[in-house]
Amino acid sequence: MKAVVFHGVGDIRLDNVPEPKIRESTDAIVRLTSSAICGTDLHFIRGTFPGMQEGTILGHEGVGIIEEVGSDVRNFSPGDRVVIPSTIGCGSCAYCRDGYYAQCDNANPNGKDAGTAFFGGPQGTGPIQGLQAEYARIPFANVGLVRLPDNIIDEQAILLSDIFPTGYFGAHLAEIKPGDTVAVFGCGPVGVFAIISAHLFQAGRVIAVDCVESRLEFARSHGAEVINFEKEDPVETIKDLTGGIGVDRVIDAVGVDALHPHRETADENEKQQQQKYQQEQSKIIQEQNPQGDLWVPGDAPSQALRWGVQSAAKAGTLSIIGVYPPQLESFPIGQAMNKNLTINMGNCNHRRYLPQLVRLVNSGAVEPSTVLTQETPIVSAIEAYESFDQRQAGWMKVELLPAG
Repeated sequence: MKAVVFHGVGDIRLDNVPEPKIRESTDAIVRLTSSAICGTDLHFIRGTFPGMQEGTILGHEGVGIIEEVGSDVRNFSPGDRVVIPSTIGCGSCAYCRDGYYAQCDNANPNGKDAGTAFFGGPQGTGPIQGLQAEYARIPFANVGLVRLPDNIIDEQAILLSDIFPTGYFGAHLAEIKPGDTVAVFGCGPVGVFAIISAHLFQAGRVIAVDCVESRLEFARSHGAEVINFEKEDPVETIKDLTGGIGVDRVIDAVGVDALHPHRETADENEKQQQQKYQQEQSKIIQEQNPQGDLWVPGDAPSQALRWGVQSAAKAGTLSIIGVYPPQLESFPIGQAMNKNLTINMGNCNHRRYLPQLVRLVNSGAVEPSTVLTQETPIVSAIEAYESFDQRQAGWMKVELLPAG
């Protein structure tokens, strides 16, 4: 079968690989009808989240048809159409039973303390072969699959696999109350779903921060007040927009590939901070392989975190859903403590939220496919990765068609 395979930092290829087989009685084999490219995949290719093994199939978003089930998968049958949660949980351990599927004791073969297991990730997450392929093996399939209603089409369902639940998770962690003012840093796909989800939690105002005009326009179309940090200081502007108070809730939907402003008028403090970011980068990136404008790491790993702390009102909440590797150790803890901030963070417990979000989409309350801007057959996946990596205008979310 064809699959998108990681061969090294800056090196991904469309390969022919063996089709997966049932290994455990709780496995299922799914024929993918839809997959997608995520910003997390770009972290691996840029080298800002190290530890990837050569030969790993990328991708952690998928929709498809069950081809085969193990003997202990008692709630699904071949032919069932399903969405695949990106993070993997067994459904039996204490963490899964309490809704913390991303901290499952059994899914990660590296052991209980290894952390989140997900498809197509680095050594520390399994690794478990990913979903940018024609077929995939799904561990703990009785829990790791969610049946889809007939009237939810693939273009809607693929957004339910990861980015809608992650954005919703971010709004949940932010503890948004009706009427709150919320800042979302990052207007990529997850950031847009964080904006959508903030409105679902009845936020009074949502302020969105990014530097890509097409993404800011997309955020505006979903009801956000927008700030381009290349044109104005986001912290000062947020304070101006909130009467000097700051926002009640902040959602960091950026992560390790954050960028600092590149204004020519940078003052001495900004230049000193840029030097600190370079030091942070050197501790994180073990290898990088930029090729012109391709696969270039972000230049300010903790920028979104710092802006988030500075933008929050006293006694506010900071929700961190942007991806950070274990090697990043920089955080403005003193500023956060002295503002009495609550900080919630983590990898999304997709399976916890998916049934509810499937019902929302099925009822017509949310139309997730508005965030899907491109679809391409898997044979054109590398070109699609390149366009997405460069944040080309209009490239918000890319669906891959494994069967197409």
